Amino acid sequence: MECKHFGTCGSCTIYELSYEDELKEKKERVSSLLKPFEVDELEVFHATPEHYRARAEFKIWHDDFGANYAMGRLDKKGSLNIEECPKVIEPIEKRMKPLLNAINSSVEVLKKRIFAVEFLASTRDEVLVTMIYHRKLDEVWELEARELEKILDVKIIGRSRKQKVVLSDEFVTEKLFIDEKDTIYRYYESGFTQPNPAVNIQMIEWAIKQAKRVDGGDFLELYCGLGNFTIPLSKYFRKVLATEISKRSIYSAKENCSLNGVENIEFIRLSSEEMTQALNRERKFTRLKDIDLDSYDFSTVLVDPPRAGLDSGTITLISNIEHIIYISCNPETLARDLVELTKSHRVVDSAIFDQFPHTHHVESGVLLVKT
Repeated sequence: MECKHFGTCGSCTIYELSYEDELKEKKERVSSLLKPFEVDELEVFHATPEHYRARAEFKIWHDDFGANYAMGRLDKKGSLNIEECPKVIEPIEKRMKPLLNAINSSVEVLKKRIFAVEFLASTRDEVLVTMIYHRKLDEVWELEARELEKILDVKIIGRSRKQKVVLSDEFVTEKLFIDEKDTIYRYYESGFTQPNPAVNIQMIEWAIKQAKRVDGGDFLELYCGLGNFTIPLSKYFRKVLATEISKRSIYSAKENCSLNGVENIEFIRLSSEEMTQALNRERKFTRLKDIDLDSYDFSTVLVDPPRAGLDSGTITLISNIEHIIYISCNPETLARDLVELTKSHRVVDSAIFDQFPHTHHVESGVLLVKT
């Protein structure tokens, strides 16, 4: 990827290496962390080095010439006005300049005290734009924003303190071809989504490959989000129980389940710690009153925790399940958790997924089987 802001914009922290050398460096880093667990080879899933990101956030910086997109500087010394961002997918890229031109042409209505813009897009050219302000939004703003929706062919949300104005929808609908069929996801403005659609497909299909090693049974997923992994993997299991702490994510997961006609999943709003307490019969939850936990026989668990990794209770819980699929956004905490998990399991497959080219971030995946 070529970008005139490489080396100055803090969004991309790797800019001097070729993409091949960047991938090699990431593979070597994760391999080193996993070597104590007898991981000899990592499968590497690479990204397209440009036009890969379907979600982006930009500051709006005002100067004598008008409003500008801005990002934090690499040297941490304030913000940098940017003229381009080649990492965003094309549905976002083609609307960035027209949106900024409209903001600047508006003089007061759209421009006044706007301080950030967020883009959420699908690969099907559906784009949601959130415009964030330091002032109350009124009917005049709404009229002009509705006209902008038509011009740019986008959905617009306006936000200010204690105010959210949804002009049409607050989601985009994505259709990903996974495991030889289309899977539909509805992505909401305030919910977590995987930012790289192509690598997301690779991650899900790698997890499906692991599920195919298992002879059915029931499936437990912790940190399920909007059902990103849950829905495609559900066909390989008898019953699925999936948990997530976010209300918005659980709402999205149930909606996505319905959109895909999947009927063997129960989505429950519980944290991984609470699910551990429930399965260990340490605590009763009203949210589980209609769920017969004794009816589940979990052959497989998938965890996709935040950067902090797993808590000790969750590690103890999943150590009793035959197969563990661990998706990690932080290889350091993955390696830390494997110290405990490999006391009962062994790593039989592993991979890295380059969700974020030109950064040091890398996603990892391991399959563990009980010894």
